[in-house]
Amino acid sequence: MAKILIVEDNEMNRDVLVRRLTRRGFEVLVAVDGMEGMSAAEREKPDLILMDVGLPGIDGLEATRRLKAAEGTRAIPVIALTAHAMSDDRAKALDAGCDDYDTKPVDLPRLLGKVDALLARSKVS
Repeated sequence: MAKILIVEDNEMNRDVLVRRLTRRGFEVLVAVDGMEGMSAAEREKPDLILMDVGLPGIDGLEATRRLKAAEGTRAIPVIALTAHAMSDDRAKALDAGCDDYDTKPVDLPRLLGKVDALLARSKVS
């Protein structure tokens, strides 16, 4: 099954995602800030990254820009997760290189649909 890296600083949000994705059969890795997320992505080469936008230090958008600029991680699909639901927030996430965008609180069926679609697309490419 696919390996998913969750980059999320909120412990409760992180735990809920880890439990639900693990139950669905995914191998789940966790990072709590942008720097740790970039290191984990480079080291572990996950199949997909769920990236919180509002991270301490290097935020999720900057971490995504750096991952997408690096040869070893640019092909990893990234879904931005944010509590902000304004249309320009989606545009900022996509401009930073995120492959998709979802809002918090997470609607798991909707998020899983996006995860499955990106994983299927990346397998084809």
